[in-house]
Amino acid sequence: MKGHSFLHVIKLVSPFVMVVVLQAAIAGFSLEVMSSVRAYVAGEAMWSRSQKNAVYFLNLYLHSGDASQFTQYQASLAVPIGDEFARWAMERDPVDVEAARIGFLQGGNHPDDVPGLIWLFRYFNRVSFLQEAIREWTATDPMLLELSVFGEVIRSELENGPIRDTNRLQFLSTRLSELNTQFTVHAKRFSTVLGEGSRAIKLTLTGINIVTAVTLILLLIWHTRRLVLQRQAFEDALHAEKERLAWQASHDWLTGLSNRRAFEARLQSELDAAAAGPLGLILLDLDQFKNVNDTCGHLAGDRLLCQVSRLLQQDRRPRDLVARLGGDEFGLILPQCSPATAVDIAERLRRSLELLNFAWDDRCFAVTASIGVACIADGDTTLEDAMRRADAACYRAKEKGRNRVQVDGGRPDVIAVAARPREAVAARG
Repeated sequence: MKGHSFLHVIKLVSPFVMVVVLQAAIAGFSLEVMSSVRAYVAGEAMWSRSQKNAVYFLNLYLHSGDASQFTQYQASLAVPIGDEFARWAMERDPVDVEAARIGFLQGGNHPDDVPGLIWLFRYFNRVSFLQEAIREWTATDPMLLELSVFGEVIRSELENGPIRDTNRLQFLSTRLSELNTQFTVHAKRFSTVLGEGSRAIKLTLTGINIVTAVTLILLLIWHTRRLVLQRQAFEDALHAEKERLAWQASHDWLTGLSNRRAFEARLQSELDAAAAGPLGLILLDLDQFKNVNDTCGHLAGDRLLCQVSRLLQQDRRPRDLVARLGGDEFGLILPQCSPATAVDIAERLRRSLELLNFAWDDRCFAVTASIGVACIADGDTTLEDAMRRADAACYRAKEKGRNRVQVDGGRPDVIAVAARPREAVAARG
């Protein structure tokens, strides 16, 4: 049971866990992409500055011949060359990750940024903005080569002393200036493209995060609604089950009439409200019902009881109660019913039963009943007294030959109604 409950809990929370994990994965992916783009922007700044420095120091060296300035030129030029080397390593098939790492480190990139630089280039180099940035980056390769060659040419010429040719000096200085301008154009374009791509990625990832957040909210609403509906369905089922059990506790399973327990509870309630008017109490016992069971079986007896129960419920007032008290015994409670009316109702029931011909397996049975009537107007009458009086009247009806109505003798102003012989009724029919 514990294992089943645990699995049920896992099943309930798994959609939320998946969405949260997805949200975390997207957030982590977003941070990684943005961090890698930022690293390229920072690397471009260093790469661009180093190119400018290389041109600057080489130009100083051209005019002064100071070896230290040439050294600074070489150190500055090593930065973009390292980045170029890293790009070449990543463009190979397969990618030379170690060479790319060495190249980026030579380019002055922070060691923590290098994995992101490699990852972004390897897996997103076909994204439009990154493709364009790489094209701008690649376009500087000839310039770097030319700048490198210029450095060697200038150094070889300065080995023989300062350059005296003004035109030559002017040409070299002008070309360095042009290279610097070309570097600047491509560097700015590289930076601009990365910035635009960074903003586009930010908007895209923000949209994705919003969509996943909305999905999580909708999933939460849907799941909560489902739980509420399940709880409502459970409560409805529980309420229906309680009503069913309550109905079973107060009704006879065969006929659907109230049972003895409900009958006595209602009778006590009516006796407690005796001031509302006289109360009629009828007890009815089928005559020779045992013959039907013994001759045709209990199924036939049950069918007869159901037919009798339907007959007893005909023409009843809303407040009247018909109950099966057990076996072939039935009871009726008639609130606010005068003695004469109660006796008349009992007699009509007796006649209706007398006219009922019950057939089973080509056999017909006469149906009659012995009926006892108690008319209660005394507020001090107890439940036991009322039942005893009606039961005694029913017993006397059986003693006097059955198929008759007998009124409780405790009421001298009420006269017993004699039963008409069944033969006379049959002759009239």
